[in-house]
Amino acid sequence: MHVDTIVQNLLSRQSEIVDRLCAFLRLPSVSTDPAFIGGMLDAQAFLVSWLERMGLSDVQLLDGGGHPAVYGAWNGAPGKPTLLIYGHYDVQPPDPAEAWVTPPFEPTIRDGRLYARGASDVKGSTAIALETIAAFLKLRGACPVNVKVFLEGEEETNSPSLRPIVQRYGDLLQADGMISADGARAHPKIPTINVGSRGIVEFEISIRTADKDLHSGRYGGAVRNAAHEMAKIIASLHDEDGAIAIPGLLAALPSVSVNARADTARFPFDEAAFVENIGARAHGEHGFSIREQLTLRPALDVNGMWGGYTGFGSKTVIPSTAHAKLSLRIVPGQDPDEASDALKAHLCTVCPRDVELSIDDPGTGSKAFNLPTEHPLVLAAKKVLSEATGQEPALVRLGASIPITVIFQELLGLQTLMFGFALPDEDIHAPNEFFRLASLMEGLSAWPRLLEQLGEYSADEFRSMAAEAESAAV
Repeated sequence: MHVDTIVQNLLSRQSEIVDRLCAFLRLPSVSTDPAFIGGMLDAQAFLVSWLERMGLSDVQLLDGGGHPAVYGAWNGAPGKPTLLIYGHYDVQPPDPAEAWVTPPFEPTIRDGRLYARGASDVKGSTAIALETIAAFLKLRGACPVNVKVFLEGEEETNSPSLRPIVQRYGDLLQADGMISADGARAHPKIPTINVGSRGIVEFEISIRTADKDLHSGRYGGAVRNAAHEMAKIIASLHDEDGAIAIPGLLAALPSVSVNARADTARFPFDEAAFVENIGARAHGEHGFSIREQLTLRPALDVNGMWGGYTGFGSKTVIPSTAHAKLSLRIVPGQDPDEASDALKAHLCTVCPRDVELSIDDPGTGSKAFNLPTEHPLVLAAKKVLSEATGQEPALVRLGASIPITVIFQELLGLQTLMFGFALPDEDIHAPNEFFRLASLMEGLSAWPRLLEQLGEYSADEFRSMAAEAESAAV
């Protein structure tokens, strides 16, 4: 059976596929909040049932001490490559719920867009991958390659259980490469292939200036205020242009190569529109384009800051404690431990000696990721996207971080092709997240052709080409 028949079957069943995706989206699988444990358990059961009905074998939950991953395999293509298919079933919290036009866990279609928490990140693209495998098995009775499905439950909390899962189930997860449904397209009209992403370091800092909150009339002007001190610490992290102002961090920062800047410049990018479309103002490291700032340079951000009274009305207190959450996106060549140490050293230096500073480091940092451009995963994706669009795909890097790419590379020796179909403007992590139905159809057309193209390789040929590409990229 020709792959076009598989594609046409998928496209003809849009209503059925959307209904199944909506059922998935109704499950409030928020991994970070214990209040949503019921939604997490329901999502696990939903996926286990789905994989079993598809005809996968060895379907099970892989436990690493937190929310488990969902696993299933089909190994009926002897002599062909074995590919891990990655997605994640957890989603971000829906807050603020009142900002949603329609409830976050009641999927709603408006103007060709499917609105729901997790629609874009990443249940929509995960459904594309699963529907593709199911269609091959139902219509052809076989997939072009061997597949092992791995659906993570903690991606949105920076994958704390991922290493234990991989270490515990390493034999089960052996493969020749991985295709990720996570990792969005960079442009709605220009085909792109993600060949790298920034890494991440994150932690929470707290300071204390007194034993308790104080009356501002009795103590104001005579003692330190924790909110004031936190503001000064945060202000020390950047210069006036928005560039990172931490000498120890900058000293270890690798220079940006001429080739990397040239590759970045080839991707069409409207800087003015990028800023204006979100009602923001450009603010970043001098001497680099916005696209370079987003992908080739590190970014240090305050993700939240609080202290004192934040309720309704006034309360004239001097806060005794203040807190902030920080995230540092790191680039190729930066070591996450060294970057974390440099940032911590800076915080200790700028914090006054009579202010108590504590740093809560979850230890979940990950390196930046690189995929060699001559890897067979990239070559197959290039061919599929070129034929589908009539355009040569642009090779791009992501500004975001996808920890699984680095962890699977480190522990299993696998390279990852990110083949998600979300788009940058779909309000992921924000109210009114959506996924375009047109993207769903494009994905259902491209994924079968990608698996078919990868099935043209023998397992030995795939491994040999992958090894050569990785050797050349060193």
